[in-house]
Amino acid sequence: MPNTLTRSPARPVLDRLFAAAEHEEGQPSPWPAGRSFTDATAQERADLLDSVLMPVSAPGGTLLYTLVRACRPQTVVEFGTSYGISTIHLAAAVADNGTGHVISTELSATKVAAARENLAEAGLAGSATVLAGDALETLAGVPGPIGFVLLDGWKELCLPVLRLLEPRLTPGALVVADDTTFESMAPYLAYVRDPAHGYTTVDFPVADGMEISCRAG
Repeated sequence: MPNTLTRSPARPVLDRLFAAAEHEEGQPSPWPAGRSFTDATAQERADLLDSVLMPVSAPGGTLLYTLVRACRPQTVVEFGTSYGISTIHLAAAVADNGTGHVISTELSATKVAAARENLAEAGLAGSATVLAGDALETLAGVPGPIGFVLLDGWKELCLPVLRLLEPRLTPGALVVADDTTFESMAPYLAYVRDPAHGYTTVDFPVADGMEISCRAG
């Protein structure tokens, strides 16, 4: 069976982006000194950090590809495109499945343009759509059923985005949240780990943590 991630043109694009992200780790943060991160709005954060890749880890990307290949969703929703590293993994999976489409959303106009270019360079522009704007607005009209969700935008918005999408989740849908070791993910984790909300969930130890939740009830 094909694996687009291992072949050109997608593989060279991912290698370039991961190399840029690794180089970025050793550079000073572009966040202004003395500026409170938590007091800034989501749009202000997106604009000030529009040069930062904020990628999913390589193992995390492979996990996303594997999960989408296995569950074969018709609609994949991603909150937080950034430069498109995770989007490429998701789009490669639906392309290799021969069915489905990725709908991603990003607040930074700079990142929207870059992600679209990276998807096109990877040969996957036809498998993914990148929406520009506030996820609570851009995702409001995405039709269901939604079979797979990746939550990797601003962490305090992960739970509101999930709640927005819940009525359109198909039974058995997978919801993956990245960076679950962050303190700001505590409300989200409390929600999906409460059986009353209808999820079966597990903490997966990759990079900064991923929570994999199944819409079971």
